[in-house]
Amino acid sequence: MSHTDTHLTVVTHPLVQHKLTLMRKSDASTASFRRLLREISLLLAYEVTRDLPVTMTTIDTPMQPMQAPVIEGKKLALISILRAGNGLLDGILELVPSARVGFVGLYRDPETLKPVEYYFKVPGGLDERLTIAVDPMLATGNSSVAAIDMLKKNGAKDIIFLCLLAAPEGVARMKEAHPDVPIVTAALDERLDDHGYIVPGLGDAGDRIFGTK
Repeated sequence: MSHTDTHLTVVTHPLVQHKLTLMRKSDASTASFRRLLREISLLLAYEVTRDLPVTMTTIDTPMQPMQAPVIEGKKLALISILRAGNGLLDGILELVPSARVGFVGLYRDPETLKPVEYYFKVPGGLDERLTIAVDPMLATGNSSVAAIDMLKKNGAKDIIFLCLLAAPEGVARMKEAHPDVPIVTAALDERLDDHGYIVPGLGDAGDRIFGTK
């Protein structure tokens, strides 16, 4: 099940919430954090692909021909907001292995909290694809807004933002800048701290995925 308003969907499925609780624990190992993130991203992918358009095609079963549904249109595009976004890719690609994949390289300036671009490579034909931008944390929203700006400049029209955790400040920032981009997340946490980290959160997602500090 999910709690949904016009802009934000919080996926409340028990498996999603259970795995997220295990990920939040400060003593979770890098290996278990990665495994749980892959598993939870697959579950979240079910939510973001819920409304993919389908069309009917004729197939032959072992018994007889029939009309059966298949996904319509071009393959969807998964856009990882580096570096932590890569942690969400594996699970989604298990579910949708034919998806095209792109990357937006942004890092947050520790003084200004503003995003700085260092890499951009995305599939062609974004104007004809469902584009799912992935980043585990929606904190200040500055990097997410910048990434969506870049995707729209490259033709993307149908965009969903998928994250593991969101802060109210980030959701508000995204809604202000991109009210046409729905957000899907596993949890809406309390707030940001003075350093722009989500509280209670789970720490720095990139560091926990890659075992860095």
